[in-house]
Amino acid sequence: MAGYTPHLLLLGLVIALFVWEHFFPKAVDKFEDNLLITLMMLLTLVSFGQVVARYFFNTGWSAALEFTMVIFSWLILVGMSYGIKHGTHLGVDILVKAAPKPVAKWLAIFGASTGLIYGLILLDAAWLQMIGIDTRSGAINYWSKMYKVNIGTEELRWPVFIQETFGVKDRVQRWLVLIILPVSLALLSFRSLQAMVQIYKGERHMVIAGHEAEDLVKENKDVLKDV
Repeated sequence: MAGYTPHLLLLGLVIALFVWEHFFPKAVDKFEDNLLITLMMLLTLVSFGQVVARYFFNTGWSAALEFTMVIFSWLILVGMSYGIKHGTHLGVDILVKAAPKPVAKWLAIFGASTGLIYGLILLDAAWLQMIGIDTRSGAINYWSKMYKVNIGTEELRWPVFIQETFGVKDRVQRWLVLIILPVSLALLSFRSLQAMVQIYKGERHMVIAGHEAEDLVKENKDVLKDV
């Protein structure tokens, strides 16, 4: 049973998010927006501060590179499910648009299902062995190993007051940094499944809906009309 604890925790997280979003959709939207904004702010502030420190004071934060890599990774991983939810992922939709509506609908559902399968494989690929595919386990198993060995990161250090208060080692635990990996893949799977249901119900047409070029052309088609 202990081996399935991370799976159950992730399932509980998805269920909790589903319930929270069902009753307080605006609160979930605001939380996700604020999380991404916070990550971008941290990335910008640390990068800019490091440039100023290096060029003007000949100093800098030794862990800045690792910190920005971690934040950038979190930004990308959180952004995967966020992009599916808001339909901002870029994609090629020529075939879907050219197909009859019933066919296009099932093509869109298939597209969403690939996101679900992709997330589940990366989370834990052990289930593929049931259909004869020899694979290694995924993000859950990797994170569990990091949690058990409890090794630290290369450069990131806890502030002294945290070390003294909580009795932790000086280096930030690697499992704490990597926890976003199984969490983000669970959210990716959830959002893909959610998109499949929404497409089936007719609440949305496709997983992708980011067509910036088309939108810009429509918005500015009359700009040069009177020039």
